[in-house]
Parts: sequence; structure tokens; C-alpha cells
Amino acid sequence: MSLLKALPIHSGRLLAIALALLLAGCQMQPPEPPDEDKAAIDRMLVLIDERLDVAPLVAQSKWNSGAPIEAPEREAQILDQVAEDAEAAGVDDAFARRFFDKQFEASKQVQRRLHHQWLQEGRSTFADPPDLAEEVRPVLDRLTPQLIEALADMQRIAEVEGAGRYLEQRAAELIQDDFDGEPRDVAIAPLRERFAP
Repeated sequence: MSLLKALPIHSGRLLAIALALLLAGCQMQPPEPPDEDKAAIDRMLVLIDERLDVAPLVAQSKWNSGAPIEAPEREAQILDQVAEDAEAAGVDDAFARRFFDKQFEASKQVQRRLHHQWLQEGRSTFADPPDLAEEVRPVLDRLTPQLIEALADMQRIAEVEGAGRYLEQRAAELIQDDFDGEPRDVAIAPLRERFAP
């Protein structure tokens, strides 16, 4: 058989092999959630980041006033209100409580790290610290209902294939990684636990 006659068969076989490899590669790509769900996850992560942005302001205010970082009574009041508001929004109240408890913990982690750093530096009080009641709490009060609304979306998306992977990937991009990302990991832990991998 001449080389010219054998070539089309050989080329056809190569094409079939290449096509099979290409299809196998497509099948190995992990599934991604729909765009609408991606947008909802991004929105939640941005809100978490906004809430973490407040932590240094709280730290400054408490540094100046000498108030303790821990505020268990206030946290308990907020968690009770969150559970009530979450239930009204169709969000599992235990999920909402755990989520907000971890937001408090992430914020306190930032505050503790900053206080430790300032103590090591021998830092004096801040010249113009933010007022907790007038400047900081209104921001947190604005974010709380938005986070509850976002939790309703997270509850719906939790079982969507690929949502957990997308959450992990985007959290690293959308949430600050101050202190080696530890506060971020604490803040997203309840979502990570609930989401399908």
C-alpha cells in the first residue's frame, strides 16, 4: 500500500484520538454553579469583607476606651434578634446564629491581633478614634439584614454542584487576608460546612 493511501486512515485515527482526548478533558472539568448563584456567592463574600473592614475601627475605639474586646451580653442580644429576623426571612435560625457567631469571632480575632500588635509597639491612644455608637454600629446595623438576606441565598445554593469550590476560590479573592487569612477562614466556616464540595 502506498504512503498516500495509508495517510488518510492514519490521519482519521489521529483525529479520532484527539477528539476523544478533548472530550475526556471536558468531562474532567469540575462543574460550576450557574451565573446567578455565582453572583449570590460573590455578594455574600463582599458583605463578609465589609463587615471585617469594621473590625479595625472597633479595635481603635476599644484601645482608646480600654473596653474589653469580648462583649458577650451584646452578642447574645444580637444573636437573638438575628435568629428572629432570619426565621422571618425563611433562614434556618441555627444556621444564622452560627454564621453570625463566626462573624463576631472573626472580628474579635482581628481586634485581638491589632491590640497585641499595638501593645508590642507601645502605641498610645489614637488621636481621633471612631465613635462606636455613632459611626461603627450603624454600619453593622446596615450590614446585618443584608447578610441575613444573603444567607437565604446561601441556604438555597448550598446543594448546587460546584458551589463549594466556587466559594473557596472566590473567598480568597474577595475577602481580605489580613493575619494570614485566619479571620476570613473563621468567617466563612459556616458556609464551608454547609456547602456541597
